[in-house]
Formats: sequence, C-alpha cells, structure tokens
Amino acid sequence: MPQTYTLILNCPDRPGIVHHVSGAIFETGGNILESRQFDDRETGRFFLRVMFESESDLETLSATIAPLAQDYAMDWTLVPADRPMRVLILVSKFDHCLGYLLYKQRIGELPMEIVAIASNHPAAALTVSQLGDIPFHHLPITKDSKPQQEARIKALVDESGAELVILARYMQILSDDLAAFLSGRCINIHHSFLPSFKGAKPYHQAHARGVKMIGATAHYVTADLDEGPIIHQAVEAVSHEDSPDDLVRKGREIESRVLGRAVGWHITRRVMANGARTVVFGN
Repeated sequence: MPQTYTLILNCPDRPGIVHHVSGAIFETGGNILESRQFDDRETGRFFLRVMFESESDLETLSATIAPLAQDYAMDWTLVPADRPMRVLILVSKFDHCLGYLLYKQRIGELPMEIVAIASNHPAAALTVSQLGDIPFHHLPITKDSKPQQEARIKALVDESGAELVILARYMQILSDDLAAFLSGRCINIHHSFLPSFKGAKPYHQAHARGVKMIGATAHYVTADLDEGPIIHQAVEAVSHEDSPDDLVRKGREIESRVLGRAVGWHITRRVMANGARTVVFGN
C-alpha cells in the first residue's frame, strides 16, 4: 500500500526546482497530494512543502532526492506523514496551555507523542490532574541550581528522543546555552502581543496603560529573550470595563489557542525558519 510522506526544503532560488523535485517523486512512483511554495524575493530563498504518496520506502526516496538536494544546496527533511512528532512539554503553575494541548492531542487534533512533562513545581501544584501514563518529572530550580536543572532538561530531551520542546507557560528564562541546544525545536508562548509589555504581569501593565487590544505570540526560542522568529499571533479587543482579572481570563484563552495552532503547524512540518522570520504554510 502507498505510504504518505512530507518533504520540506529551502534553498537559494533557481529555475527548475519544482520541476526536478516533482520529477524525483515521479521517478519513485510517487503521486503528489499537496504542494505549497514561497519565493522570498528579499532573501533570494525558495521554500517548498510537498505531501505525496509512494510505494517506495523512506530509504529509497531519500537516496533519490539526496543528489538533487546537493545540486541545489537544499536544507531538506523527508518524513512519513503519519509519524507523530515526539514532544516534551515544560510547564510551571499556570497550566491552562498544558491542559489545552493534552485535550487536543487526545482527541487526535494534534498528531504528537508526548514523551514527558516536566515542571519546576511538583505535580500537586498543577490543576491538570489527568496526565494519564505520560511520565512527569519534577525539576525544581533555584538561582544556584539553574545549570544542574538545565542539564537535567538536556538529558531528558536526549533520553526521550524529543523532537520538539514546548514551553507551555514555563516561567523560567532559559540560559543562552540551553536556548542554543534547543535551537529550532523549542516553541514558547508569550503572554502579550510582542513586543509590548515584556516581563512580569503583562496584563496588569496593559490595564494600567488602558490598552484596547490584548494578544499572545508563539515563537521559537532564541538567546534573545522573547525575540525569536514568530510563528503565530492573535488578538482580542478589550475595553475600559475590563479589570486586570478579566484580561488575565481572556489572555488564557488566547494563549492556549495561539500555542495550539503554532504547535500544530510545527509538528505537521508547515513551519520553516527564514532568518529572523518564519514561512508558515498554515492549513
């Protein structure tokens, strides 16, 4: 029976890329089901996402595409489309995003395998109690123990085979070392519409400034705090009648939706880094 695959690639733009990629797929008996592309005229890079079915195995397909990828200097990934991505979730006391991700995963809307959940607080501090058989790791942290705690996070990523780390309101600033270790495979949800109102209590800051719109931003983690490439954002109108608690309540809903959408796009290989920006072939 045919297997469905996802191929994503980016490379310097040249004529003939789509022609040769589709030809390579055809050579293996493949049939293209979906194709999205983007030519960034500012950077001169070309981005392509193709879903196709083929009776050839992954090794044969990779061997067919590899010479083409070398000729075009492609950064490329080919994976079976039905293989769920292995995910590690980090969380603190605010666990509404965790609950949202667990629900979406359990009803099949987020095709990922949650290999572990880790928190700087014990499980008893969470309101989400139905973790099922997902391993939970309590990783307490102090100012003095931060290097040791982050070493345990690194080890957990390696041991679990996690391909993506989600900071689901994990209220700790990652060191430059850990941010570099997780480069391109760590998504954070920032509880404001970047770049406004950084730091503690953003909704209280927003209320004090009399804002008329609040939002949330999901982005990749980099060493520059809250300045990584943005994947998704959303906003909601508020008014002078909303209290700080109203803003927090509305913010929880926006954060959950924005993070869920960003994670969904990443795990289905719809997001590609483009310098300080991203190319998102959203569905």
